[in-house]
Amino acid sequence: MDWLSLACCTAALVLVLVQLSACNDRLVPGKLLSPGATIVSDGGSFTLGFFDPTNASIPARLYLGIWYSNIPELTVVWVANRENPAATNSTTPVLSLTNSSNLVLSDSDGDPVLWTTGVATATSSSQTTAVLLNTGNLVIRSANGTTLWQSFDHLTDTFLPEMKLRVRYGMHTGADRLVSWKGPDDPSVGRFSYGGDPETILQVFLWDGARPVARTGPWTGYLVKAEQQYQQESSVIIYLAVVAGPEEIYTTYTVSCGAAHTRYVVTCLGEYQLQIWSSKISAWVVLSKWPSLECSRYGYCGPFGYCDETSTPLQTCKCLDGFEPTNMEEWDKGRFSEGCRRKEALQGCGDGFLALSGMKSPDKFVFLANRTPEECVAECVSNCSCVAYSYANLVNGSSGDNVTRCLVWSGELVDTGKNLVGSDTLYLRLAGLDAPSGKGTKSNRLKMVLPILGSSAVALICISLVWFKLKGNKINWKQRNITPNVTGASYVLGEENPNRDYELPFVRLEEIAQATHNFSETCMIGQGGFGKVYKGMLGGQEVALKRLSRDSHQGTIEFKNEVILIAKLQHRNLVRLLGYCDEGSEKILIYEYLPNKSLDATFFDDSRKLLLDWEKRFSIIKGVARGLLYLHEDSRLTIIHRDLKAGNVLLDADMKPKIADFGMARIVGDNQQNANTQRVVGTYGYMAPEYAMEGVFSTKSDVYSFGVLLLEVVTGIKRSSSIESMGFSRLIRYSWNMWKEGKPEELADSCIMDSSSPDEIFLCIQVGLLCVQDNPHDRPHMSAVVFVLENGSTTLPAPHPSVPV
Repeated sequence: MDWLSLACCTAALVLVLVQLSACNDRLVPGKLLSPGATIVSDGGSFTLGFFDPTNASIPARLYLGIWYSNIPELTVVWVANRENPAATNSTTPVLSLTNSSNLVLSDSDGDPVLWTTGVATATSSSQTTAVLLNTGNLVIRSANGTTLWQSFDHLTDTFLPEMKLRVRYGMHTGADRLVSWKGPDDPSVGRFSYGGDPETILQVFLWDGARPVARTGPWTGYLVKAEQQYQQESSVIIYLAVVAGPEEIYTTYTVSCGAAHTRYVVTCLGEYQLQIWSSKISAWVVLSKWPSLECSRYGYCGPFGYCDETSTPLQTCKCLDGFEPTNMEEWDKGRFSEGCRRKEALQGCGDGFLALSGMKSPDKFVFLANRTPEECVAECVSNCSCVAYSYANLVNGSSGDNVTRCLVWSGELVDTGKNLVGSDTLYLRLAGLDAPSGKGTKSNRLKMVLPILGSSAVALICISLVWFKLKGNKINWKQRNITPNVTGASYVLGEENPNRDYELPFVRLEEIAQATHNFSETCMIGQGGFGKVYKGMLGGQEVALKRLSRDSHQGTIEFKNEVILIAKLQHRNLVRLLGYCDEGSEKILIYEYLPNKSLDATFFDDSRKLLLDWEKRFSIIKGVARGLLYLHEDSRLTIIHRDLKAGNVLLDADMKPKIADFGMARIVGDNQQNANTQRVVGTYGYMAPEYAMEGVFSTKSDVYSFGVLLLEVVTGIKRSSSIESMGFSRLIRYSWNMWKEGKPEELADSCIMDSSSPDEIFLCIQVGLLCVQDNPHDRPHMSAVVFVLENGSTTLPAPHPSVPV
């Protein structure tokens, strides 16, 4: 055979292969798709076929869906017959494309019909094709290439690049929604959904049924914005776009070239997550999730309260200017539902407005279109029931013209926030301010003077920083006695002498200021109930500095309490205090710096928790147990921590745990079984029932908290998370129910199954449930817990709650 004949044969073979490949990405009339066969997109990214979500060897039900082709973990992005799975015990499902241009899913005999696209065409055609595109979109096309139907218009739980999330208005009202699966192996319609609000058009919600879970706030007018998301080796730039037309407004997005598979998904546990596939660890990495913290949940801060998202890394609830907590006792306990109330009642229409910049506008607004700024102000000023307004210019995507957006509010302001990006200026009506046309009152004039004073303060800070620099870097570690506050001595030290002094390392404020660049936000690594935590260098050593907030309603007693207690305690599973500062109004604790932060920050981050296999988790459990045993029995004091939780367990470079934050701790006498307080402190969900309801605490209260923490580590579920897919509101109730049904092994986190020991997991679950029994007398002592965890046991009693599950 000469070279010309060979070339012709090669060309013919290539043509045949291309034709066969082209046929593999589509379905034509007369061709059936049955279980075991698939259609693969032309670029090889996606597959259409039948799947069993339970991965059973003999599936009882099958779904038609689309999934990623080239990753080992089956990840379904679209499901056709969500509410009508095909039963395989008597029939074989098939998918066909009819001459009427419809995809029909039925059994092999054509009846019953389980799902159909419902395309209505004027005439039938045998030239119609159904093609799976490399974007993951299944498209029905007519002979002339017109799109008759596409899966991208029929969303399930996943939002892929180039999809559109629409809100229709005018004559075409309604909104697209992503709807979660009912459970991890149940694709049917779940509780949670995500999409635009058809009532206002301008904002997006995450819903639990009809109840809002989170809200974005009104659209601020951007057309395209880029967000870079990265985590370890996974990095992607998300290009979000908003397009406004005459009948609809929609959001779409694309990703940077070369990025790994990226998707948004509404999970069955009620989160809207941005995920990227990591080939390095062969798993989905969560780049971001919404809501990220409790503070960002809908209405969490109550009426006239707002979530301050700029106070990263910890969001906090605050009251709007001119307001104060309605119930300060509840507010101090971290319960914000009652919100805030005005410090001074409104006098009438003559009250003025305070401009609050960088705000996420509240919900329940009235949208007034085609208003000038002056007209928007007049709408609120002339209406005595109007409490706030906001104004913005939005770009009209269809015409390129500016469209005004005037929002006004009456009654309570709900779900307000302070954002870093995408924010509005909210004009809030307050007593003591002049109306917009008048001159400012004393209160208003004061607000004009404050920036001038602030500028002077900045200048003084700069001078101080230069002075600190000239002073040199030598750290002066002094020994200084600290005496407890006599007023609170009995609260802090129990039966001990309240006038006793304790010798501790003392560091001067100027050295701490230098180490933290004058408490720069760039040095801040955490924030808690009593203040902020900074990272700095003192004497060539990395340290963590906990700075007590000056305006805290609590804290002075807790500060001295923590200094005194930690000075007395030495254990490898307790955080080490290196020094302290107490100058003027500044109160600062200096700890060893632990690079892996808190167990909470590591364990409840879906990507970071992959660092914690079962061996590390079991080691953390035992380490916390040993630290708690030391506090209860092995130190020369009997100390009840009262706030043991994942956020107060820090991890060193080797992931070894250290119990931290002794501000709430109490010392009790050797013969004292329990104590009582009228001031319940700690974190709800970790609190023992007798302490939360009656204020009675003992070492068994800490045992309960340890049990909650242990179950969190084993299950991978946060103690306050709703196990909605299982029908349970909290982790503890869910755990009791699984034990009662004889299925404790199903509690284990799926992330650790490959590295775990079933016997150790069962032992931990049983110990955890023994610790969270309602009756404190039924709970074990920490000495017994440590012994069992270290040595194992086959004779543990069966745990039981005091009330039916």
